[in-house]
Amino acid sequence: MTPVLSVRGLSVRFLMPGGRRVAAVTDARFDVAPGECLALIGESGCGKSVLASALLGLLPGNAQTAGSALLGDLDLLTAGERTLARTVRGRLIGLVPQSPAAHLTPVRTVRSQLEETVAALTATRGRAALRAAAEAAAERAAFPADHLDRHPHQLSGGLAQRAATALALVGDAPLLLADEPTTGLDRDLVDRTADELRRHVDDPGQGGRGRALLMITHDLAAAERIADRVAVMYAGRIVELADAAAFFGSPGPRHPYSRGLLQALPDRAFTPIPGMPPELGDLPAGCAFAARCDRATDTCATEPPAGTVACHHPHVPEDVRA
Repeated sequence: MTPVLSVRGLSVRFLMPGGRRVAAVTDARFDVAPGECLALIGESGCGKSVLASALLGLLPGNAQTAGSALLGDLDLLTAGERTLARTVRGRLIGLVPQSPAAHLTPVRTVRSQLEETVAALTATRGRAALRAAAEAAAERAAFPADHLDRHPHQLSGGLAQRAATALALVGDAPLLLADEPTTGLDRDLVDRTADELRRHVDDPGQGGRGRALLMITHDLAAAERIADRVAVMYAGRIVELADAAAFFGSPGPRHPYSRGLLQALPDRAFTPIPGMPPELGDLPAGCAFAARCDRATDTCATEPPAGTVACHHPHVPEDVRA
């Protein structure tokens, strides 16, 4: 099938004072197919949210991008602000933002914001119909009906997250971009939110064109629950692309960093990865994970091979059996 989103060679550099460049994203390559959820995981500061901002054209003025990100026939990296504002955001890409409280209008109720979004993105008209559609959108995101007439400052972090999710689902967008969509939620609501995002992907939508989900998350349990594939990001690079069932089950991840993420979970070894990630403005030559990796050799001072696992010494099934 033709991918909903096809990213090739996406790189983002920030030009800092004094001419210094920060390599926030380097040569990202992946597809997201109709009916697929791709979970993008990695430690804070590795470039996940910068990648999302690049897809939406929301990078600051000192950012420079390269590569391509095709949504159908539209290259998101070269599209103008008019196209992004009127055609892409909300209509072709629905966004569940990382900081939902900052994306809600502080002087308007959640109900009024939902009704306005429904009116802007759908053919629904009339006060009663808009009210009903807004309430239906809130219910999908488990936002309580008795809080719809509250303002954002009256909401907890979890309620603000659910309000943002409801807004993102309104436009029936072919691509849903969820940046930490389970932040601030208890486990039951995490599962409910993740399941609703999965239902959105499984529903082919209007015209049966198919939808896709790119979920950026620290919550590996949520990723395991709904993802079809996993992309692991480290120091601005995607270091592994894997089938979710194999990644979370057997044989497990192949990149040492990916395995370290899983082994740090409380229900696994609960063993943290030693050391700290490198600064994106001062990346080492070769593999950026080498200083923290117990499999590193002198070869790791050179660029890792391209492919689904960017590692000179990836784990293989024989390692697991041993």
